[in-house]
Amino acid sequence: MANPAHSHHGHDDAGHGSYKSYAIGFILSVILTVIPFGLVMYPTLPKSITLLIVLAFAIVQVLVHLVYFLHLDRSAAQRNNVIAFVFAAIVIVLLVGLSLWIMFSIHTYMMAK
Repeated sequence: MANPAHSHHGHDDAGHGSYKSYAIGFILSVILTVIPFGLVMYPTLPKSITLLIVLAFAIVQVLVHLVYFLHLDRSAAQRNNVIAFVFAAIVIVLLVGLSLWIMFSIHTYMMAK
């Protein structure tokens, strides 16, 4: 009979991150947060350029979190997780994008004179 304290239900053999990978991910996340924060707190660039830089850093930070903390990669073991993530991202983009489109259309038709 297996000891319940030592059972491994729900865990696969996918590797977890090492201390080094978590430290690298943390340092990259801090850098990717501090730079846009500094750009917003001390505005030296035009607002449109600052917005583009902040958005670029946000996208890179999402990728850092996916790789270093969620351990998503191109390996065969992670294929289902990557497919599920891509599907969820597509659904979210469609949901937000189409909702904004509907709201813009409603605003346009309601404010037309």
